Formats: sequence, C-alpha cells, structure tokens
Amino acid sequence: MNIAVGIATRGRPAVLAEVLAELRRQRRAPDRVVVCHVDAADVADLPRRFPEVAFLTAAAGLPIQRNAIMDALPDADVVVFLDDDFLPAPDWLSVLEAVMTRHPDCVVATGTVIADGAKGPGLSVAEARALLAADVPPADPLAVAPHFNGYGCNMAIRMAPVRAHALRFDEALPAYAWYEDIDFTRRLLPYGKILRLAGARGVHLGVKAARQPGLRLGYSQVVNSVYLARKGSYPWSHALRSIARHVAINLARSPFPEPWADRWGRFRGNMLGLWEVLTGRAHPGRIREL
Repeated sequence: MNIAVGIATRGRPAVLAEVLAELRRQRRAPDRVVVCHVDAADVADLPRRFPEVAFLTAAAGLPIQRNAIMDALPDADVVVFLDDDFLPAPDWLSVLEAVMTRHPDCVVATGTVIADGAKGPGLSVAEARALLAADVPPADPLAVAPHFNGYGCNMAIRMAPVRAHALRFDEALPAYAWYEDIDFTRRLLPYGKILRLAGARGVHLGVKAARQPGLRLGYSQVVNSVYLARKGSYPWSHALRSIARHVAINLARSPFPEPWADRWGRFRGNMLGLWEVLTGRAHPGRIREL
C-alpha cells in the first residue's frame, strides 16, 4: 500500500519541524511526505534539514493547499492529512496500513487524539511528547469504530473513490476553513465507511499562532455550518446544534474570556453571521472582508 503524508502549513516552521521529526520515527515509514506552504518563510530552512520531504507552494487556504497535495500524489493509495501541529505516535502509520488492509471498505480513517490543545491554551512540544510517552495503547491496537467524520488534524483518505468521483476540498471555504474536514469526509460516505482507529494515536498541539481573528472565526462558526447544511454534506440537525453551542459558549465566556480566546470577537462574528444568513448575504468567503 502506497501511503503518503500531506501537511498544509502557514507561518509555523518551528512546530512543523517537530512534526517532520516525528514522521522520521514512524515504524512504518511513509512512502512520501509532501508539505504545501504559501511562501518561503513558512518553511524556513526545512527543505535543507528534511531532504526526503517534497515542498510545494500554493495560494493560501487550507482547502487549496490540501487539493494541491492530492494533485502532487497521483500514485498514492492513501493520503494522510496531518495538521502542522499534530505529533503522531510511532505506530500511527503501521496501524493505519493494517486497518486499511483489513477493512477495504474504509474510505476515511481518523486517529485517536489523546490530547487536543485546540480545546484549551495549547500544548507545548515537550508536553505532547510526554503525553505520547505516557500513553497506554489499547489492548487491540487495530480496534475500530464507526465515526461521523474525519478530524482534519489526523485523517487518512483512500484515494480511489476520491479520483473516481473527482472529489475536492471545497475552496469556497477560505483560510483555515472551519469544518472543511467534515465536508470532505462526509462526501466520501456514500462510497464506504468512516472509521476511528483506536491504535493510531497522537497529540494535537493546538498552536494559536496564525489562527483566525475572533470576528472571522465566529462568523465562520455560523455561516460555514449553514453553507454545508445547504450543500448537503452536513445534516441540519448537527449544523443547528453546532451554531447554538458556539453562540452560547462565546456569549457566556465573553465577560471573563480565556487568555487565548477572543470570545467577544467570536460572539460578534456569530451575530454578524446570523444576520447575514437572515438577510441572504452570508457566504464563507465573506471573512476575507472582515
């Protein structure tokens, strides 16, 4: 099985270097590693330090960069998309290969995130490596369970149905493209199963650098959910719950926000998004104007 790893990156060369170092520690080495960046500063001296990695450029935007990665890997059977701040355990790729072989109907595999810094202040590389070292793998490392979607920080895509049905990441979702992973992986569901892998484990640092401002993120939390529900890749029941949850959390925490979160900006973006949904102006690309 030809397994490639693709990483879209912007503005995090030091953290990206740690991710590439972890890939060198995989017990099952990737057949190719492709990094897609926007400008030279995104990767600094990494092409010299990691000569086994292919570096390519594309316009800014996670869907654009991930599509460029797929285009660069015409022979890959499986493409693993990792965030540029996700540290995989050494068995990640070996577990993936075994599961994909055992379950030929699996079109999307998503790993188990043992700690997710995106849900808090973020994790340091040292903290992540300590968590990985202390992690106890499951009794059955090849255990799987059906899952709603692939989580974009660590998900694997079987490329045969992607090519057969000309599927692409939706480039109408700009920047970090809130819910682009749900959209793409749910569109693969008619062609097979989405599975969560118990033994493919890792830590998502949740680095805050290069993230979207609060206003833009809040707008995307509302408008992207509605856009994908109208598109049909995200059930309305899930979209409405997601919107309600984020509006409530952002409002409740605005008086005393976490140091790492612009809750008031997010809530303002939520309200702007709801207003533009009601007035017919809403579109994911509007965040470029905010």
